[in-house]
Amino acid sequence: MHYLLGTDIGTSGTKTVLMDTEGNLIAQDLQEYDLLTPKPLWAEQWPEVWLHAAKTSIKNTVQKSGIAAGEIQGIAISGLYGGSGIPLDENMEPVRPCMIWMDRRAEEETKWVLDNIGEKRLLEITHNGADPYYGYIKILWMKNHEPENWKKTKLFLPPNDYVIYKLTGEIAIDYSSAGNIGGIFDMNNRSWSKEMMEEMGIPLSMMPQKIVESTDIVGRLTKEAAVELGLSEGMPVIASGIDCGAANIGLGVFEPGVYAAAIGTSMCAALVSDKPVKGKDLIVWPYLYDAKKLSYYFAGGATAGAIVKWFRQTMCQFEVEVEKSGGKNAYDALNEQAETIPVGSEGLIVLPYFMGERSPVWDSDAKGTIVGLSLAHTKAHIYRAFLEAVAFSLRDAMEATGENLGESILLAGGVTKSKLWRQIFADVTGYPIVCPIHDVEANMGDVMLAGIGTGLLSYEDVKQWQVLDEKIMPNKQSHEKYNGYYKVYKSIYNNLKDDMKTLTNISLENQADRILQKTI
Repeated sequence: MHYLLGTDIGTSGTKTVLMDTEGNLIAQDLQEYDLLTPKPLWAEQWPEVWLHAAKTSIKNTVQKSGIAAGEIQGIAISGLYGGSGIPLDENMEPVRPCMIWMDRRAEEETKWVLDNIGEKRLLEITHNGADPYYGYIKILWMKNHEPENWKKTKLFLPPNDYVIYKLTGEIAIDYSSAGNIGGIFDMNNRSWSKEMMEEMGIPLSMMPQKIVESTDIVGRLTKEAAVELGLSEGMPVIASGIDCGAANIGLGVFEPGVYAAAIGTSMCAALVSDKPVKGKDLIVWPYLYDAKKLSYYFAGGATAGAIVKWFRQTMCQFEVEVEKSGGKNAYDALNEQAETIPVGSEGLIVLPYFMGERSPVWDSDAKGTIVGLSLAHTKAHIYRAFLEAVAFSLRDAMEATGENLGESILLAGGVTKSKLWRQIFADVTGYPIVCPIHDVEANMGDVMLAGIGTGLLSYEDVKQWQVLDEKIMPNKQSHEKYNGYYKVYKSIYNNLKDDMKTLTNISLENQADRILQKTI
């Protein structure tokens, strides 16, 4: 029997799994960490955090499995969308923290791109628009605001490609990671756009010159890395790509026409297409399977599981302390409380825009909001409203994606652990929900890609793996009730977005005043 590893570097944690070539889960390990948010709407991370977590999770998984190093034949490493990518100097050392996808500081640069390049031209070449979400916009922010760091930077690498470099010494980027940078990647030719890079003043040399398929072997473990991880020197390391795409692969999506939502810290609700997709309301990049022909296009919330984690950490100290003392898991306790609350949380609506919002709203000024509170509401009401908010966000993303979504929705990510939340997704959207058997979607995709890359598995092999559980059917009466709440959810944002913009301006003025006072 042969075995394969799959490592996914996420926004809030890195998980590694070890599986056999029949798709059986043998061992896994998760290493958690927090984001750096030094200012409102800033989100960044030092790459050493990702590297340490990846190494630790791989080593722990191998040790837990008891499998001999020689029987483990390969590893694929996926990762969060690293936004700008990690800026590295001539010695391949980090210049500053990596501005990840969630960071929305670069509003001025977005306006410059729209004014000087234009949305129509951008969409024609890159199939993507201009927004602080995109990596190329963040790169422009660094160029404009941190000239000393800009001078030091010789290369930008996504998080998973940085870890691959550290393990193999090889530099490359997969098609999905390159395409997700946005406005400097030509989706028509699947290559860097020299035209766009010249206009933006971003040297071509700052991007990895080797662009690979997600099943390609980028390199092999160095002797040092192999000893550290408990693996064999020379073991193949496969590219993989953006984690939500890897999650799609892990759900068995290899052809167009299947709607899948990967919901972790954020949400990516997506279709795969074999035709060009050019829409400013959607995010588009090459898929992890057949990247030169297939495109992955999605809408989705900047914060999904993140807002529920925030609620647990800030409002649920009692449940957290009980869990720490050996009692019930805090999420399980909160879910039990929320199960007693009726559909719509008795008149509560939450807008999940805790870090602005990306597709389809595209508004950095959007704010997290709770509407409808009364003295009769409890913590359980608010918690359920948070769960419902993420489901409303999924429905919004589905409507933006368009028609022909299929007969059911594949739902992956940490949200699938909650029976209540799965049912809420079904009831809000009106679609049957199908979840994976194991909570290892991106990792499962990594293992599949590693198997194909090493030649141990074929696409036909992995398509036969039993990865999905039974359908969760929507409750018709609950869906009808949620239809009314969803209309209110949509109108609240439309009615408040001007006030949200005003709040941003007031907040920025107050920040400027504090900085001025410190300098006097």
